[in-house]
Amino acid sequence: MTRVIVVGGGPAGLSSALFASKNGLDVDVFDTDKTWLHSAHLFNYLGIESKDGTEFLEDAREQVEGFGATLHDGEVTAIEQSGDGFVVTVDDEGHEADYVVLATGAKRTLAEEVGCAFTDDGVVEVDVTMETSIENLYATGAMVRAEEWQAIISAGDGAAAALNILTKEEGEHFHDFDTPEDAK
Repeated sequence: MTRVIVVGGGPAGLSSALFASKNGLDVDVFDTDKTWLHSAHLFNYLGIESKDGTEFLEDAREQVEGFGATLHDGEVTAIEQSGDGFVVTVDDEGHEADYVVLATGAKRTLAEEVGCAFTDDGVVEVDVTMETSIENLYATGAMVRAEEWQAIISAGDGAAAALNILTKEEGEHFHDFDTPEDAK
């Protein structure tokens, strides 16, 4: 089974984990729970009239776990390319993945250490699918944007990364559209 490791558990990371796990990929999320969202209150997130950031994260984590992703408390200290995939180090233990999604907010150290290209603005360079200069390594949210640090933008970035991974796995454009008949 295709394995995706998401580094970061804010809106970008959880959105990526949701789309990937909902569609049958094996997803692990590693997070330190230090997202800026704990200091926020959402009034500007589509579909949410008013919600505390911490409450939003709790709901999002529950949703992601409900679709099969595994959430881990731990700090990723290294990412290395290995064959056709990656080895992600957490607590001195290596975890293998076919794809990695970086969702570490404005912290760009891991992207720099693994060798991602950066723009003149000092952000991680990505294409429209959020893929970096390293094949199958994605960067999302504040690490790819100089100033557009909104939770809803980050969530969209995470979804774009997951949909591109699913497109690669399917060999054709992947669309995640649910209908009322899909709802339980």
